Amino acid sequence: MPHDHGHTHIDPESGDKRVAIAIWANGLLTVAQIVGGIVAGSLALVADALHNFSDMASLVIAFGARKIARRPADARMTFGYGRIEIVAALINYTTLILVGIYLIYEGVMRMIDPPEVQGWYVVILGGVALVIDTLTAMLTYSMQKGSVNIRALFVHNLSDALASVAVVVGGALILLYDIRWVDPAITIGIALYILYLALTEIGGTIRTLMLGSPPDIDTDAVIDAVADVDGVTEVHHAHFWQMEEHEAALDTHVVVDASRWEDLEKIKDAIKARVKGDFGIEHSTLEFERSDRKHEDAKRYGHG
Repeated sequence: MPHDHGHTHIDPESGDKRVAIAIWANGLLTVAQIVGGIVAGSLALVADALHNFSDMASLVIAFGARKIARRPADARMTFGYGRIEIVAALINYTTLILVGIYLIYEGVMRMIDPPEVQGWYVVILGGVALVIDTLTAMLTYSMQKGSVNIRALFVHNLSDALASVAVVVGGALILLYDIRWVDPAITIGIALYILYLALTEIGGTIRTLMLGSPPDIDTDAVIDAVADVDGVTEVHHAHFWQMEEHEAALDTHVVVDASRWEDLEKIKDAIKARVKGDFGIEHSTLEFERSDRKHEDAKRYGHG
């Protein structure tokens, strides 16, 4: 099937401005929540602040990655710099996992000995956080379809907004019923949600960096389609990977009937047109072999 990503295109300068605004908003919110959490004695506020800080760090990394990714290919980076955004995503998700583990530890310790918590600080700062998290999510919503980093940021800010709702509810329960254990309980809940998001997202990032085949492409179908081109007798030593988030690539050996060797250029053009038109693979590197000189017992994938 064709590779349709349905991107919403925003010019780079406008996108950079949106990310910059989100960075400042999250930075100011993080400082306010940490100070407020310390004053109020609320671990839930500190947990939400650390989550916001991780999002701010993600935004900073994504901002830099966006700039670097637009650099053209050169002698040092012959594939270009686009994969820097994948590296940035790995850093961000790894940081989120560490933050989540730390917050669970702190939450459990406070469940054992719940401290005094000033509910009004929690409610007010939680409300401010909800407004800013919603604003940041709105800023990145229209950009998230075209970038793994921005999509992660959108999801994180959306989860921040939900976490802020939980913080406000927790503060209200402290004010109304003096239930002190609810603060560390909410902290653990936020931490578990952070871990869930990070662990479910990081797999795709690692797969891309490990040169795994694109998850939305049926590689067997691609090979069968190439083998079905007139004049081709076999396809082996196939490699699929993603040069960047949305650029699938194919490198393979194609065995051509010896009697059709003079039609090699036509066969090559037909193969490239098919993999591009049917599967969205615009970058394909083909090595041709004559059927009477082909590799024997070659594996379909890899170099075996």
